[in-house]
Amino acid sequence: MALPVAPLVSVADLASHLGDAAWVAVDCRHDLAKPDAGEAAYAAGHLPGAVFAHLDRDLSGPMTGRNGRHPLPDAATLAARLGRLGIGPDTMVVAYDDGPGMFAARLWWLLRWLGHERVAVLDGGLAAWKAAGYPLETACPQPAAKVLPWKAALDVVSAGEVLENIERRGFQLVDARAPDRFRGENETLDPVGGHIPGAVNRFFRDNLGPDGRFKPPVQLRDEWLALLGARSPGAVVHQCGSGVTACHNLLAMEVAGLPGSRLYAGSWSEWVGDPARPVAR
Repeated sequence: MALPVAPLVSVADLASHLGDAAWVAVDCRHDLAKPDAGEAAYAAGHLPGAVFAHLDRDLSGPMTGRNGRHPLPDAATLAARLGRLGIGPDTMVVAYDDGPGMFAARLWWLLRWLGHERVAVLDGGLAAWKAAGYPLETACPQPAAKVLPWKAALDVVSAGEVLENIERRGFQLVDARAPDRFRGENETLDPVGGHIPGAVNRFFRDNLGPDGRFKPPVQLRDEWLALLGARSPGAVVHQCGSGVTACHNLLAMEVAGLPGSRLYAGSWSEWVGDPARPVAR
């Protein structure tokens, strides 16, 4: 039986696997305000051998106006896209972005959603890689396409379940957005400010230390248990603005040794797509 894969990989560990055909680094850099910025940054310099995945084109599905800003892609379509990046059933995938991990965590969760367990996030991302003095390159690899098998491995929570839970209180909803947006202030991404009634706030950046890396597992565990009280991880559902930074909180709970929480993928941007749904401020 294969050993479980740790959710984080250090820059030193990844550097030791440069050139290893069984490892694929995926650059997930993105700017919500400038959707082409991540791909331009990748072209200007990326980890040696890394391929690029675009949040909107590759890691999200089509928007309908009611399913949020980054709806989940069709699973078969996603598996085919990732296969074209050279990811197969035995590939060890390392996702990275500029550093915080907000976009890399989306790919980490998506691969787990497809049933692919051999995936981790580069702790500290590109910032940590450069700080350690490791090289970048501009050559864009052309990997041989592989077939990535998939299965529906993770349960995804729907807007209907979240609505029902406001009264039922069967799970605790955790919102990963910044505190001001949670309060309904300074909303610039979505047409309505506020949060889903009953949600609590855990800003995803609170998972990181001053150096941009994830806090130690023991510290994360203490912080998450202080927030969640007696609730088990299986009774926790994460959301954010569009189902991206919520994956950072899912990742942090895994790092903390608290696996089993779930994702409301549509998140706030889907929630406010229906004006009949309640809003708290």
